[in-house]
Amino acid sequence: MSTQTSTQPLPPIALRPDDRAKLEQIAQANFSRNPDTADYLAREIERARVLAPDEAGRDFVTMGSWVTFRDETTGRTRRVMLVYPEHADVSAGRISVLTPIGAALVGLSKGQSIAWTTPSGEERSLTILEVEADDAAAA
Repeated sequence: MSTQTSTQPLPPIALRPDDRAKLEQIAQANFSRNPDTADYLAREIERARVLAPDEAGRDFVTMGSWVTFRDETTGRTRRVMLVYPEHADVSAGRISVLTPIGAALVGLSKGQSIAWTTPSGEERSLTILEVEADDAAAA
């Protein structure tokens, strides 16, 4: 089973320098435990533009930001906070970047859509409806 990128073109994404460094460490540390998602996350990190230190990144999904997105397959809208794995709590709406949806969300901005193939081979797509920075969040 592998989490693959869909055949559709990937939207441009951006990461804050500190997020990129920590995400690279997380991807590397999880290749043996969660190889499919770690590989997907590593590919997303590699293709991301790194924001300059003076760029706030408020328009992009960053670690600790609240994201409202629509699942294009089901039409369902969800609002979640993207967090590092140790802070994940699905019941509180905090999803880990080390999940297929979390890895897909990272670096996107409002209005962008991304598609990927699930481990079961299903094509999925989501669209970012809103991004809210939460500077106080312990991402």
